[in-house]
Amino acid sequence: MRAYRLNAFGGMEGLSLGERDLPGLGRHDIRVRVRAASLNYRDVMILEGRYAFAAPAGITPLSDGAGEVIAVGAGVTRFAPGDRVAGVYFQRWIDGRLTPELAREQFGCTHEGMLAEYAVADESSWVTLPRHLSFEEGATLPCAALTAWSALTGGARPVLAGETVLVLGTGGVALFGLQFAKLFGARVIAVTSRIERGEQLRALGAYTVIDSKATPDWDVAVRAATEGRGVDHVLESIGPDTLERSIKSAAFDAQLALVGAFSSPGITLDPRLFGGRLISIHRVAVGSRAGFEAMNRAITHHRLQPVIDRVFDFDDAKQAYVYFQASHHMGKVVIAGASS
Repeated sequence: MRAYRLNAFGGMEGLSLGERDLPGLGRHDIRVRVRAASLNYRDVMILEGRYAFAAPAGITPLSDGAGEVIAVGAGVTRFAPGDRVAGVYFQRWIDGRLTPELAREQFGCTHEGMLAEYAVADESSWVTLPRHLSFEEGATLPCAALTAWSALTGGARPVLAGETVLVLGTGGVALFGLQFAKLFGARVIAVTSRIERGEQLRALGAYTVIDSKATPDWDVAVRAATEGRGVDHVLESIGPDTLERSIKSAAFDAQLALVGAFSSPGITLDPRLFGGRLISIHRVAVGSRAGFEAMNRAITHHRLQPVIDRVFDFDDAKQAYVYFQASHHMGKVVIAGASS
């Protein structure tokens, strides 16, 4: 089968396309013809050799993929050939609390990933796709969508109808967060440095869009948009660069879901920011299979459509990486499956 490999880490030169053996099929495994895969920031970190878990040389990258079941092991009970599925980011995290042992089990890092013609894994590592979604749309769900879902439904208090949610940027997590918040009946404030995307954000449901370039002190504008109260929930998907203003945007007893927590040299957080604020901060690490299935039920019921910026051909995966790294996309960057 055709598959990409990361033969070395540090840059794009380590990524190569070639032939590799078709994976064997265990008793409880399913074999999936991968029809689409999508990129996440963690994939760039793995490529550059700076992810939390070390990937072995020769690994096939990408955690997110969707496709069609073409073969099943003798002991498989959850799926049959012809079923449409997507992979689970943490392959063995079914439900309950995440542990370090479960966190290490990831497609495209410690297990072969989705940037190949076929993927094989235990049946417990897959979920059924919502019927109304294409494979390209389904491939956007495992990481970005589930992260946004967990951010808004987890923590000390899930989002309630009538509350206000703040989202940052126009990446996959932010846009899924906007869409989910609207499903829950919340009002959404979106902050972006690309105000030309304001109309698209409003079309997705944002009632206020703030231009962070024109308004560097955008937390002041957020509080003004909430009559001085602040927002009830913050989906902090960027990290240290924006965390201080996110905290300043929050209402008393607000929830802040911290998705982006990557290092930014020279940026420190003054603990006095919490004076007079009772903010609950919870770190979000994608989600479990049970969470994925709950999210898919909501997506199906509301017929939610993921936002895809661009779909690249399988042979152009390197260009997809470069495009994604440039951070000019709005929504998800997808790579189509290999042609027959």
